[in-house]
Amino acid sequence: MHIGPLLGSGRTADVYALDGPWVLRRYRHGIDTTGELAVMSYLAASGFPVPRIGPPAEGALPTDLVVRRLTGPTLAEALLAGTVGEEEGADLLARLLRELHAIPSRLSQDPEDRILHLGLHPENVILASEGATVIDWLTTREGPPALDRAMTSLILAQVSLDPASTAGDRVRGLLAALLTRFADDGGVPADALARATVLRAQDPQLTGDGTAVLDEAADLVASLSGRGPAHFRG
Repeated sequence: MHIGPLLGSGRTADVYALDGPWVLRRYRHGIDTTGELAVMSYLAASGFPVPRIGPPAEGALPTDLVVRRLTGPTLAEALLAGTVGEEEGADLLARLLRELHAIPSRLSQDPEDRILHLGLHPENVILASEGATVIDWLTTREGPPALDRAMTSLILAQVSLDPASTAGDRVRGLLAALLTRFADDGGVPADALARATVLRAQDPQLTGDGTAVLDEAADLVASLSGRGPAHFRG
């Protein structure tokens, strides 16, 4: 397959057209896709909805990932357009995390550990014709499922508090609905929220506005989870 024109650019990667139904995701800053590819292959074999992995492109680099092109809006776009409501969006996010955490870990010997996405939020869910599909597995690691729930909640809380966001109230409604679903899966314990906050603070892609509201976001998650403000700081 030959690399075609640039289709779009994200925070960490550029996406190029390839022959047929494929696209090439090329990371910047020398990021290696070996780990991401291994996790996606494992999850695909386990039946979890990840993009189908394609053959290497001609002239491929270690930072390249070839996947099948997905057609459809992100969950974020659908929520903003009103074609998906907050309750429905919360159901979908909770279901995807629940299904992910039902799959045994790939490497860890701890029977409680699972594969974690650590970024499973509406922008990383594509509502494709074949069903909701989870993208962007760059931050994946293995650990307790509560950490994944905490990270998703924290990211949503940050967006809801970001002064640059035009959908703060709607995202807060989604977060509140999602936390009620999480309660059936073990909720967002204080220790998981504390760890998620530390990890989020270390994210080099986090913007200045996102960093500024991080502590307030943790307090919001704790409050909506039925606890008082989070008494920790990264």
